[in-house]
Amino acid sequence: MSGLRIGILTGGGDVPGLNACMRTFTLRALEDGHEVVGIRRGWDGLVQVRPGDRESESTHLMRLGRNEVRAIDRTGGTFLHTSRTNPTQIRRKHLPDHYPEALRAGDENEKIDATQQVLETIEKLGMNHLVAIGGDDTLSVAVRLDQEGVPILAIPKTMDNDVHGTDYCIGFSTAVTRSVNFINDLRSPVGSHERIAVVELFGRYSGETALVSGYLASADRTLIAEVPFDIDRIIELLVRDKASNPSLYSVVVISEGARPTGGEMVIGGDADAFGHRKLGGIGDYLGAEIKARTGHDVMVQRLAYLMRSGPPDSLDRIVANNFGSLAYECVEQKKSGLLMAIQGGCYTTVPVSSVTSGRRSVDVDELYDVRSYRPKVLHVHGKPMFLY
Repeated sequence: MSGLRIGILTGGGDVPGLNACMRTFTLRALEDGHEVVGIRRGWDGLVQVRPGDRESESTHLMRLGRNEVRAIDRTGGTFLHTSRTNPTQIRRKHLPDHYPEALRAGDENEKIDATQQVLETIEKLGMNHLVAIGGDDTLSVAVRLDQEGVPILAIPKTMDNDVHGTDYCIGFSTAVTRSVNFINDLRSPVGSHERIAVVELFGRYSGETALVSGYLASADRTLIAEVPFDIDRIIELLVRDKASNPSLYSVVVISEGARPTGGEMVIGGDADAFGHRKLGGIGDYLGAEIKARTGHDVMVQRLAYLMRSGPPDSLDRIVANNFGSLAYECVEQKKSGLLMAIQGGCYTTVPVSSVTSGRRSVDVDELYDVRSYRPKVLHVHGKPMFLY
């Protein structure tokens, strides 16, 4: 097997470990004489590039050699950049000029399916394999391309750790590590001012990041996306926690996707290409309710993008490296249509279609006390490393 041309891209939100994954995959491919082409800005790169046009290719593609990837693993984010473009649902106004006029004509805000154009672009670029690194949204496009016959491999990444088919996603450990450190650092000001701290973490539908972070930081209470919370009860518990603390403060960790009983998630803005509106603000809501109902001063802190900032921790480095190696092993073995995964503590692969066959969420019965709003770890024997 020689002379392959392999494309690689990252899509969706960035997480620490993406660069390490791409570096490992690229170096292994180069050792065997293959060419690796980085696709800039995720799926948008394949939508926008005009094959054969030197200027367009230099804007949207990047040939990856040893020098290009030599030191990228030392930093977080993705050096190829990213986007939330969904080729199956793209507005006409975002289509490039070289697309057929019949596609571009009409309501500029109407969404169309540009999959056929992407397929033609992949063929014209001579890509024998395509490696997509992303969360469930980005990888849902990989599922579509697999169905269309593209030799594709998928690598899961997301702070929420909620890609279906794998027990672990690149970025999760670093997000938890950073969250725990920030929560504990916040104890200084919140304790000094004798307040109640509300710390909001990312987590749209899965509360695992908040659950594990709250557990490891010993937060007084943790509110997760899977369990609606009773506003009166959580306020009563937090006031009680504050009174019983010698330093006269309490801390609650809350998933951005959490919601009060009978209420909805706090969302705003326009929907993105995958139909998601921006989350964030449930912490402000809870903080305002605490202040209004009790008079206690509140400190609200959204960790938000700080959770995904900076370089990966050791666990995310090793998983990123090994996912990159595993993806290249699939190329060696002429396999495609697979998701790199960890199951039962071991590296494996599963059909990429697993991504769209379900949704991962916290096992509430096993890991969460719905009355006290706390992680519940009664036994760990036989459980995976992250208790998931």
